[in-house]
Amino acid sequence: MDTMTKSRFFRLWLVLGSVFMILLIIVYWDNMGTAHLYLHTSLSRPHILQPFPSPKPGDGKYFTASIEEILEKLLSAHAKQNILLGRKVEQPSLLASSKPVLSNMEESVRGYDWSSHDAQQSPDPDRRQAERRSVLRGFCANASFVFPAKERSFDDIPNYELNHLIVDDRHGVIYCYVPKVACTNWKRVMIVLSQSLSDQGTPYRDPLDIPREYVHNSSTHLTFNKFWRRYGKFSRHLMKVKLKKYTKFLFVRDPFVRLISAFRSKFELENEEFYQKFAVPMLKRYSNHTSLPKSVSEAFSAGLRVSFANFIQYLLDPHTEKLAPFNEHWRQVHRLCHPCQIDYDFVGKLETLDQDATQLLRLLKVDKLLQFPPSYRNRTASSWEEGWFAKIPLAWRQQLYKLYEADFVLFGYPKPENLLRD
Repeated sequence: MDTMTKSRFFRLWLVLGSVFMILLIIVYWDNMGTAHLYLHTSLSRPHILQPFPSPKPGDGKYFTASIEEILEKLLSAHAKQNILLGRKVEQPSLLASSKPVLSNMEESVRGYDWSSHDAQQSPDPDRRQAERRSVLRGFCANASFVFPAKERSFDDIPNYELNHLIVDDRHGVIYCYVPKVACTNWKRVMIVLSQSLSDQGTPYRDPLDIPREYVHNSSTHLTFNKFWRRYGKFSRHLMKVKLKKYTKFLFVRDPFVRLISAFRSKFELENEEFYQKFAVPMLKRYSNHTSLPKSVSEAFSAGLRVSFANFIQYLLDPHTEKLAPFNEHWRQVHRLCHPCQIDYDFVGKLETLDQDATQLLRLLKVDKLLQFPPSYRNRTASSWEEGWFAKIPLAWRQQLYKLYEADFVLFGYPKPENLLRD
């Protein structure tokens, strides 16, 4: 056996050995990585995997394809095992939901109404879902409809922009959360399904038992942007396999109504973080205030609050995103969830939340394990748009529509003509 042959065998052995180790790590993390996160427990940070030796020119495509096939087969078998294990653990009967405690002011602004109510049922929810997905796919494929980053591939999406895609390996589910669209309760559902959070060693079984502060803690959820730390070079391959195999869903709402809701919850309530990070710069830049109170409570007591007009100015100001991308509460849905790069299986809407939640849980085959928490009648309704935008100049309204036009079009919301003309 000559030296060249030995060198080839050595490289092959090295690659196969490395692949085997990666697969062992994947199996370990899928079994252990999210199942044992207890309250008040910090996670150790996994090591970034070292790069593999580069294959010879021409071997890359074969190597990549082989790895994806191996991962896909492993994932399929592993998902079935998780589902079987999950059924054994999660079969106990449902617990009664508990109502979170909210202050009167918070309840007024957020619009919570925890009394259960039945929205008018659509005669054919499957047809409605098919229409939503058809509209979305149609505009994504329409070359004449253009918006920033539409044409990029999934591989072109930066890792940090995948932080809204929550993965549940136990049931094969991926949820892209959109703030101000019932995301708190859908995150609670994902925690129950994935068993990613426990109270004194026992996984939560009722979504509403999960404290709000843990729901929005990023360490609670396994998201796509964390894959690199776990899987290294295989992270994108594994993402693609899961996107192909898992059920993917998101929930959306009327873009302008979502903006009003974000403004009300972040600037009409005393929120120290949003006061320091957003309200102070807005008041200085758009209201000519030079000296402002140090705390939000002092500002509210002095009657200093961001106006809705200030907020719209901030969104339209080209200077804003030169400093940092939009905050997730008012960032466009297509920038959070990448609907033209990810083929979603279910598109829910806040306007039909009750019916859509029931339909989705049945589709996921988890309707016997849990119920979606009682929805609320959101007081930030479409009928309020004219009142909120009455003092906003027409030119600003038209610019704002252009800024959020892709969300209106992709998700089938009608153009608000009454706000865009005199």
